[in-house]
Amino acid sequence: MYHAMLLAAGRGERMRPLTDTCPKPLLRAGGKMLIEYHLTRLAQAGFSTVVINHAYLGEQIEAALGNGERYDIQILYSAEQGVLETAGGIAKALPLLTDGSMHRPFAIISADIFCQMELSGLRPILQRIQTEAEHTLAHLVLIDNPPHHPEGDFCWNAEQGALAPTIRTGCRKLTFSGIGVYHPALFEHVAPDQAVKLAPLLHAAIAAGKVSGTYYSGTWMDIGTPERLHALDAWLQANRLDMPRSTFPDGENK
Repeated sequence: MYHAMLLAAGRGERMRPLTDTCPKPLLRAGGKMLIEYHLTRLAQAGFSTVVINHAYLGEQIEAALGNGERYDIQILYSAEQGVLETAGGIAKALPLLTDGSMHRPFAIISADIFCQMELSGLRPILQRIQTEAEHTLAHLVLIDNPPHHPEGDFCWNAEQGALAPTIRTGCRKLTFSGIGVYHPALFEHVAPDQAVKLAPLLHAAIAAGKVSGTYYSGTWMDIGTPERLHALDAWLQANRLDMPRSTFPDGENK
């Protein structure tokens, strides 16, 4: 059974003063905490275990979410004492994510995004990466570049479904959604308590031709500022939405 992880250890500096006394994943929009939307969708997609890392005000996250029973999912926590960055936090949580099997991939989702993608589409990708680890170490869900990040993150070839280190014929520069699938081998050289960013590991794997990707064109928001949180709240209220879905067959939405 594959596990998922919600990244929730950030301080949320851009969200201040809202995050002075409340961790960002517990901020509310549409009557729910941001992190609850992810938990509900992961349970609906068939994930039975979710790991949540935390640092700043982490005790509030554990108190608010408990063991996950009310979301029909098991929640495990990976507490961080210092800033480990994304890759460092994932490496620390590897024993929980893999149940000790370093051949089992897992899904990672940033807790501070809102996305309508149907997460069951990640399951065939998890299965593929487990059987093709020598060819693929990561799979990223990519989106159109939002106004606040017009330059994008990665070059994606639609025909090959692969990421390229530089812009080439047939490639598009897109933004990483914060949703991905990873093989544990991507983090094999990261010590559990070492602060390491994810981007350098991904760029090295892309250069080696070991990162695939899919393009998602549905609703996605980076809830990184109070203004974006208010915009999400207004959008949810106006559309009377709890958690609508947008599916993509065979792990792709084009």
